Amino acid sequence: MGKREMPAKEHRTQRRPQDSRKSQDNRRPRDSRRTQDSRKPQGNRRPEKSRRELEEVYYNPAKSMAGDRRGSGTNKKSAGNRKETVRKGKKKDVLGLILAGLQGLVSVVFMVMLFILDMLPIEYLGIIAVILLLLFGITLATQLRKKGRHIGGKIFSFFIMILLLVATYYIGKANGALGKISGGSYKVDNMVVAVLADDGAEKIEDAASYTFGVQYAMSGDDVRSAVADINEKLGTEIQTVEYGSLSEQAQALHDGQVQAIIYNEGYTGILEEAFENYSKNVKVIYQHSIKKELDSTAAQVEVKKDTFSVFISGIDVFGPIETNSRSDVNIVATINPTTHQILLTTTPRDYYVEIPGISGGQKDKLTHAGIYGVDASMRTLSQLYDTEIPFYARVNFTSLIEIVDQLGGVDVESEFAFTTSEDSGLVMDVAQGTNHFNGQQALAFSRERQNIEGGDNQRGKNQQAVITGLIKKMISPAMLVNANGIINSVSGNVETNMSQDQIQDLIKDQLAQGKAWNIYSVAAAGTGDEQVCFSYGGGALYVMQPDQASVDTIRSLIDRVENGETLEGSEIAQ
Repeated sequence: MGKREMPAKEHRTQRRPQDSRKSQDNRRPRDSRRTQDSRKPQGNRRPEKSRRELEEVYYNPAKSMAGDRRGSGTNKKSAGNRKETVRKGKKKDVLGLILAGLQGLVSVVFMVMLFILDMLPIEYLGIIAVILLLLFGITLATQLRKKGRHIGGKIFSFFIMILLLVATYYIGKANGALGKISGGSYKVDNMVVAVLADDGAEKIEDAASYTFGVQYAMSGDDVRSAVADINEKLGTEIQTVEYGSLSEQAQALHDGQVQAIIYNEGYTGILEEAFENYSKNVKVIYQHSIKKELDSTAAQVEVKKDTFSVFISGIDVFGPIETNSRSDVNIVATINPTTHQILLTTTPRDYYVEIPGISGGQKDKLTHAGIYGVDASMRTLSQLYDTEIPFYARVNFTSLIEIVDQLGGVDVESEFAFTTSEDSGLVMDVAQGTNHFNGQQALAFSRERQNIEGGDNQRGKNQQAVITGLIKKMISPAMLVNANGIINSVSGNVETNMSQDQIQDLIKDQLAQGKAWNIYSVAAAGTGDEQVCFSYGGGALYVMQPDQASVDTIRSLIDRVENGETLEGSEIAQ
């Protein structure tokens, strides 16, 4: 059986190579045709293995298995790459959804801040809410798409969030600033110690051995408070000499009878009227501030329904708005919110009138009433025009400049052409008719009284013209929406006893109605004179004696506005 098997095996090994060559020779033409045919699309048919590869598989199965394992590894690697790509895509989708959620949260916070600010009508808030909802929908839609990286949607969401965060910050800031401006309930008296400009003393400790001139006829309690504070600070009692009036006290300092004097800083303007270059000849080495409550009935007024009056006081200082000072601008704005009628009444600063509760029946300049507090000025004008004035708004020079500049300038009508003097703070030419002023120019126009016909009377009319221009600019919806910027810019330079809620009600009502306002301006008249003033107590000062006929006319106009009349000849602001 072995002899039979061996030849058979040799026969197979010897014949197979020949058959192989023969097979290859026979198939060459066919292979050539296949090469040509391979250029044609083969569909999904897998490419045939070469003869050599088939032989290797036949004779070496282990090698084939190794190759299969390598192929399997490659396939696994490709599958892993595909899974990694899917995971990355899912991460990008999650990031987009997180951004969309943050955008929605920031939108809610923004709306809450608008509600807290409470300056926009409900219709405006509804429109803003719809817009924010649409923006959120756009962001969400871009991130829920199955294809793409959604980069554009992410950038869009990030940009919207930045805008909302910035707006939310400024709204919060405006709300805080509005709280500072509104609800004024106190005044501040600054008691000072002044010495001559060439004196060696620079602080109160340097004047411990000085003799101090005092007077208790005016603000006696404040002077005593300042003396007690100085004694406590120095640890000893200072030597004082009492005088009967402010003028005697100041004269004693100039004559060398005393080395220092104690007085209310608000009297500085009075002293400058009596002594030329007073402020340049002295220096202040000490200050003691006294805070006092103001009487107010402002909370009882419904500003959207009731007719009310506001005393607009322009003080002649650049310092803290709460400090008592002379009032150079004295305008009463009587406002009927139902008929949209405004009556602006200006009273000359030198009007010779009583100061109720202060002067004891003696007369003084109207401007001097401001020294005793804004409430003293309000009582004086209420008595003069026989009307109640529950509100006040105090502005100083700085605030007028900033308000006008925030509004982008203001258009003011001038009755005359003139050139302002250096005392106004800016020398400029004013044209008859319409002028466009920036803040500094508007202030110079309001302060000028030397180079215009009518002097102080015309200055009051010019101040009314500036206020009218401001009202026209501020009642437009665009400017009221920009109220945040205005409030922020004047915080610290404007003060009113009107509550924050009352201010918000006025703004919302104007935005909701958008009606035009009728503005009528009138000025009290008088004649120049020289009289002794309660606050000075020395020689006579320049004053203006009131023209009773003009006072009676103003009283009648106030009554007509309160009764709901629209005054003929009013200027329309819309």
